[in-house]
Amino acid sequence: MSFENLRIKKPLQRALENEGYTAPTPIQALAIPHLLENRDLIGIAQTGTGKTAAFVLPILQKISDIRKHSKPRMPRVLVLAPTRELAAQIGDSFATYGQFIKFRHTVIFGGVGQGPQVKALSHGVDVLIATPGRLLDLLDQGYVKLSAVEFFVLDEADRMLDMGFMKDVYRIVSLLPVKRQSLFFSATMSPQISEIARKLLTSPILVEVSPQATTVEKIDQFIFFVDQENKDKLLLGLLQHNHLTSVLVFTRTKHRANKVALLLNRNNIEADAIHGNRSQNQRTKAMDDFRSGSVRVLVATDIAARGIDVEDISHVINYDIPNEPENYVHRIGRTARAGSDGTAYSFCAADERDYLRNIEKLIRQKIEIAEHHYHSEKAKNAIGDAARPAPRKQHGPGQRARPQKQGRQYPVSGKPYPAKGR
Repeated sequence: MSFENLRIKKPLQRALENEGYTAPTPIQALAIPHLLENRDLIGIAQTGTGKTAAFVLPILQKISDIRKHSKPRMPRVLVLAPTRELAAQIGDSFATYGQFIKFRHTVIFGGVGQGPQVKALSHGVDVLIATPGRLLDLLDQGYVKLSAVEFFVLDEADRMLDMGFMKDVYRIVSLLPVKRQSLFFSATMSPQISEIARKLLTSPILVEVSPQATTVEKIDQFIFFVDQENKDKLLLGLLQHNHLTSVLVFTRTKHRANKVALLLNRNNIEADAIHGNRSQNQRTKAMDDFRSGSVRVLVATDIAARGIDVEDISHVINYDIPNEPENYVHRIGRTARAGSDGTAYSFCAADERDYLRNIEKLIRQKIEIAEHHYHSEKAKNAIGDAARPAPRKQHGPGQRARPQKQGRQYPVSGKPYPAKGR
């Protein structure tokens, strides 16, 4: 299969060749023919499967075939993305694949001044990539109108749902023309996602490139049973090894992301954090530094990491086990990109044991246990109330929770290896 077989035109093929892409990925091979035939489509695919190009290429081809002059404030294509990082990434894809055709596009999101975005819209753009919040702000101010939209893309619909954006999405969709081509992409297909798709699409084709909620086969997965107070020491010990060249660390909270990044920097490990409380300039710099290699470790929350698309991440470390099992699949899928291998380490304390059980149930496999100096049988064998977070205690005015005592520090040496049995 080639892009020529998919009837992708020469200017787009030339751009693909410039980027080193010679053959379509499975999601591209399955989706592009239907999209060129004007069908609505549901695409179920994990991040890193080439799904962005699966919709960018046919859209660029169709808007170049029917050349129109976009009117001010009236885009022909609307792509909705849940995060600023993902919106920017999609914008980069349009620029890359469309480098040899004439079209205009812009990306709008919150966290930055709206002036340049308003100016770009006033000049007229063919393609608008947006996050829901900023788009609604500009709609309410009259800076953009959606009555000329011919192609609508909802990317990462499952994350839109998780982040509580669906009310905004429905409001935006209500402003679109009834006659349009709609594309809907999600990593999973839950009953809620199916219902959303039913409301937004017309007789859609369903394209699924792999079973839902499965992890990338090339990722080596290991679980480290460890007490909470030893997680910092375990992380520092692992990062002593040079084969962890580009590492993405996940935490559940913004506060902990900052705390872990600070810990690493204090121990001469170049690190930065990316989460919702950081400004857009800070987030962009952190991403640029991580891509260039000047920052070895990027610490992120689930929401902030949604737009991270870096091909050479060697390791993903779940400092905190995610409380939603689907997030585990999203997280570890950040490694093993572009045909390379990858490794995922997960730190599991006793109060996260049920989270791990839910993950293993979802992915239908047992994650191999890594032996290490901080191994906790308590965490490994936790059941009942001990296997889930305790309810938060209410502290009176001026009272604070007592910090946990830190144990003695031991060196972590050697690459972790799976223990036999459980």
